Amino acid sequence: MSSGDRKPVHHAVYDTYADWETGHTTAYLARAGYGIRTVGPTGEPVTSIGRLRVQPDLALDDVRPEDSSLLILPGADLWDTSDDLAPFARKAREFLDAGVPVAAICGATAGLAREGLLDDREHTSAVSFYLAATGYGGGGRYVDADAVTDRGLITAGPTEPVAFAREIFGLLGVYEGEVLDAWYRLFHHSDAEAYAVLEQAGAQQ
Repeated sequence: MSSGDRKPVHHAVYDTYADWETGHTTAYLARAGYGIRTVGPTGEPVTSIGRLRVQPDLALDDVRPEDSSLLILPGADLWDTSDDLAPFARKAREFLDAGVPVAAICGATAGLAREGLLDDREHTSAVSFYLAATGYGGGGRYVDADAVTDRGLITAGPTEPVAFAREIFGLLGVYEGEVLDAWYRLFHHSDAEAYAVLEQAGAQQ
């Protein structure tokens, strides 16, 4: 599939979103030819934890799974302090029901737990008791891992933005096999030897 045929990736943005959690993901998806479209609660600007002001490309109500390759949900203080972001968890259900993948990291995993989306899928988060506090029914499916993919849903904890990106690249076929492993080793382990693998594959442009 040429880059011009790829549907865009939709990246949720909302007040207090954790701007560092998805930087590896969006940078290398863009390099691979994916359009990145930001999605806010409305069309009004939002402000990240790092005080970055973002003007969303479109409002949540205007996002349709059939127009997307992936929905990314970053963490945010608001996932734990209010119900303001519950509509994003409901949108995630809509995506998964339509067979379009969703990737959630940090606090967004708690939002999906409250929505019931982790009850029957293997998943991870910051720690198991963080999700247990939501009262969800999926505790038996919790995996102590840096990132987990199960039936179109990727989850990761707040300290694993590189593993989160790795799972997304693998799911979308951006990088595969040795190249995917090398990308992860370079950015997660500072493995200089991995750079040569990426350079040879044209993955470091």
